[in-house]
Amino acid sequence: MKVQPAAAIVGDVAVPGVKSIAHRALLLGAIADGETTIANFGRSGDTESTIGALRALGVEIDEDADDRLRVHGAGLRGLRAPAGPVDCGNAGTLFRLLAGILAGQEGEFTLVGDASLSARPMERIAEPLRHMGAHVQTTDGHAPLTIRGGPLEPIRYELPVASAQVKSCVLLAGLYAADGPTVVVEKGMPTRDHTERMLRAMGAHVQSSPREARVWPTNRLAPLEVDMAGDFSAAAPFLVAAALLSGSELRVHGVNLNPTRTGLLDVLERMGARVTIFNRHDVGGEPAGDVEMRPAELVATEVGAQEVPSLIDELPLLALAATHARGTTRVSGAEELRAKEADRISHVVDGLRAVGARITERPDGFDVTGVPQRLRGGRLGAHGDHRLAMLGAVAGLVSQQGVDVEGAEAVAISFPGFLELLESVTRR
Repeated sequence: MKVQPAAAIVGDVAVPGVKSIAHRALLLGAIADGETTIANFGRSGDTESTIGALRALGVEIDEDADDRLRVHGAGLRGLRAPAGPVDCGNAGTLFRLLAGILAGQEGEFTLVGDASLSARPMERIAEPLRHMGAHVQTTDGHAPLTIRGGPLEPIRYELPVASAQVKSCVLLAGLYAADGPTVVVEKGMPTRDHTERMLRAMGAHVQSSPREARVWPTNRLAPLEVDMAGDFSAAAPFLVAAALLSGSELRVHGVNLNPTRTGLLDVLERMGARVTIFNRHDVGGEPAGDVEMRPAELVATEVGAQEVPSLIDELPLLALAATHARGTTRVSGAEELRAKEADRISHVVDGLRAVGARITERPDGFDVTGVPQRLRGGRLGAHGDHRLAMLGAVAGLVSQQGVDVEGAEAVAISFPGFLELLESVTRR
C-alpha cells in the first residue's frame, strides 16, 4: 500500500482503549469472583487472542457490543486445562501474563503463538517462575511453553531487562504464593504499572515505589467495572505526523497519560515540539486527558537507558522525528527493541535508510542525523510488525514521493482502523 505525501494533519481524533489495559482487564477479570465489565474495549488481533485464550480455559465472556464486554470470573484458581494448547497468536502481553496466572492453577497448560511470537524470548519468564516452584519448560527458550502449577513460594526478583510483561508475570504468580511478599526490583525508570494499579483496585495487597513492586498472596479478587482511555501508543503516530508537517493542528481526545507510558511527549517537547495537554481527568484509575500537537522546528536530543522504558513502543516513531531535527539524535540502552515482534533496531534502520534517512545502527539503538528537507520516499517493510507498519504510513506522509508500506495489514494486530482514521485528518 502506498501512502502519499501530506501537507498537514488537522482535526480531532479519539483512539481505541489501551491495549495493555484491555489484556489485563480480561485476564484479571477471568480470575475474579464475579462479573467484570469492560467499556471502551479496543478490538484488535491481540485482544481477540486474549478472548479466545480465556474461553479455551473455560471462562465465559459476553460481548454486549463491539466495545463492551462482560467477563464471568472463574475465581482465583478456577481456570481449567483444555485438551489442546492455548493459542496466544501474536500477543506477547497475553502469553507472559497468562503464564504467571497458570503457575497457580491445577493441571498442565501449553501456550503457543504465531511465528513472530515464537521467536521472542520466553526464558525471561520461565526462570523466575521456576524459582517460585512452578514446572516450566520452553522450546529452546521460546514458545511453545508448557507449565504445570504447584505450590509457589515468594521470591525477590531483579529484572535483567526493563519489561512490564516480565514484572507482571512474576507479580501475578505472587498472588498464589504460600507467603509474601513477592518483590520485583526494577532498574532505572519504572516500567508501565497497569498491573499494579488494577490489582490494587481489585483488593489485592500491592505496594509500589520507583524501584520495587510488591504483592502479597490473596484468596480472591473483586470484580471491576473497567473503563479505558485511549491508547497512547495508538495516538503516537498521529502526534508525530502533526509535529513534522507544517500547518498541522491535531487534538487527540481522552488519551491515557500514565507517566510510565508517555515518555515520547517529554522527548518531543525537549526537541522543540509544541505539545499542550488539557482536560486532565482520571479514567478507570488512570490519568487521562486531551493532547494537542502543533509543528515546530526540532533539534536533536539523546535518549538513554533510563528513559527507554517510558517510550519503548514509540522509539521507531522517534527515529522518524529525528530525521527532521537539526543535529544528530542518539538512542542507546534500547537493546530490548531487538526482542519485539521484529528486530525493531535493524528493521527501523534499514527501513528509514531506504526512504532517505541518515541513520546508523548501534548494538543498543541508533544515531539519526536530521536532514533539512523531507525524506525522499520509497519502500519500507513492516516485517509483520504493527509498529513498523504505522511507522511506514507516517513516513509516507512526511516524504517527498510517498512510501510503499509492504505488509501494511499488520496494523490490525493493534489498531484495525488506523489507516482510515489517519486518512480522515490528512490534508494534501
